[in-house]
Amino acid sequence: MANAEKPLLIKRYASRRLYNTETSDYVTLEDIAGFIRAGREVQIVDLKSGDDLTRQYLLQIVAEHESKGQSMLPINVLTDLVRSYTTEMQSVVPQFLAASFDMLRDGQSKMMENLQNFPNPIAAMPGFEAMRKQQEAFMKSMMGGLPTWPPTAPAREEEGKSAKDNDELDAIKKQLAELQAKLSKL
Repeated sequence: MANAEKPLLIKRYASRRLYNTETSDYVTLEDIAGFIRAGREVQIVDLKSGDDLTRQYLLQIVAEHESKGQSMLPINVLTDLVRSYTTEMQSVVPQFLAASFDMLRDGQSKMMENLQNFPNPIAAMPGFEAMRKQQEAFMKSMMGGLPTWPPTAPAREEEGKSAKDNDELDAIKKQLAELQAKLSKL
C-alpha cells in the first residue's frame, strides 16, 4: 500500500518518459494530474542529474489544461504573473499566492463542514417554511381541485376508498331496486 504521507516519486528518464516508482510503470502528465486531484503530493526528479523537475511539470500540466479550454486563470492574472517576474514584486507574489490558496482551501473546508451539519441548507433559511406553504396554496388554487398525477399516496388511498364506497353504494341501490320490485308485486 502506498504511503500517502510522503510524496509519490516520479522519475524522468533520458527519453523523457515518466516512471512511477510505487507502481513500477510509466505515467503521463494526465496520470500525474489525477494523483494530485486525488490529494497526493508528487515529486518529479531527473533520473540522471537528480534535479527536481516538479515545478516544471506542474506548470506544463496547468498550461495543457488552459490550452484545452479548461481556463481557470484570467488573462489579467496571467499578465500580472508575467510582469511580476520583471519587478521587485517577484519576492512578494509567491507568498501572496500561497496565502490566497490557503484561504480558499480553508473556506471550502468550512463550507463543506457547514453543508454536512445541515442536511438541507435551504430549509434552514428563515422564511423557507412560509414560502413552501405559500407555494402549496398557490398550486392548489391553480389546479382548481384537479387530481394530481401521479396520485400521491393519500390520493391513491382515497381512490381505493371511493371505489369501495361506490361498490357498496351500487350494492345498496341493487337491494333497493329488488325491494321495490317485490313491493310492486304485492
